[in-house]
Amino acid sequence: MANQTARIVRFHSVGGPEVLKIQEESIQEPGKGEVRLRVKAIGLNRAEVMFRQGQYLEAPVLPSKLGYEAAGVVEAVGPDVDKSWLGKKASTVPAFLMTEYGVYGEVAIVPASALAIYPEKLTPEEGTSIWMQYLTAYGALIAHAQITKGDFVIITAASSSVGIAAIEMAKAEGAISIATTRTSKKKATLVEVGATHVIATEEEDFIKRVNEITGGKGARVIFDPIAGKGIELLAQAAALGGTIFEYGALASGPTPFPLFTALGKGLSFRGYTLREVLSVPKLRAKAEQYVFDQVKAGDFKPRIDRVFPFAEIVEAHRYMESNEQIGKIVVAV
Repeated sequence: MANQTARIVRFHSVGGPEVLKIQEESIQEPGKGEVRLRVKAIGLNRAEVMFRQGQYLEAPVLPSKLGYEAAGVVEAVGPDVDKSWLGKKASTVPAFLMTEYGVYGEVAIVPASALAIYPEKLTPEEGTSIWMQYLTAYGALIAHAQITKGDFVIITAASSSVGIAAIEMAKAEGAISIATTRTSKKKATLVEVGATHVIATEEEDFIKRVNEITGGKGARVIFDPIAGKGIELLAQAAALGGTIFEYGALASGPTPFPLFTALGKGLSFRGYTLREVLSVPKLRAKAEQYVFDQVKAGDFKPRIDRVFPFAEIVEAHRYMESNEQIGKIVVAV
């Protein structure tokens, strides 16, 4: 394969979507513990935007690849990898660092340990739209919070792919979801995907609505990727002994600690990322099985907002930054 090439996305400096460049590169052979995936579809995530901007957990090593999620066919395996993977359809679980691997391209070298089989009924576009969002929600809501029938769960930034996954998960577990979005524009769609209640935070009194919905008790679980000063309102909306899961940093500026509200209610604030699930093999296996089963049964339906062609990767990133989407943005290769 040494003389064959494939189109790969790299960025040579951090910055806006325009730093993403498609370039021809020689197709590499997978090394120890690796496979090569012939990519059919790529699922975009907010983490990749932050990585490209130089604002993520790890700093990119330039010129950098990027991308956590792809679906495709395994076309080559490393020397110590099970040969039965060859020819199989699979998608990637984000169980690697983007400083080491990236899936934006016609082919991608990834660790064999990052592969997962997705339900047969899904298209590659759907197959690349399940693991990041559902496993992220699973770790906080199922593994940690153990949400159950009748629990009130506030889900902020609810129109994101993880937000929608959390809405579906709360519904599957019998919990009562309170989804937030800035305006009424996305309300009907959030109800359609299963939200019990939706609050448009720029148009309604958030605390008043939460109190009405919960009978003044507040929410036991809050699942928030925004942080920033909004955490003070979330603390006010929490129930006694409630837990606020912070799994992102979409807000600009510092995140104050709402000390007196936390003291008065005995609140827990929990920094959380998907890596907690992926770093424990038993938990990861259990989480993947849960997601697979729910998707196969039709209780979880990966919602794709828009599909871009590979040549329009810059436009796809620009669209993600617009925050117009409801669900997953996918790039078809």
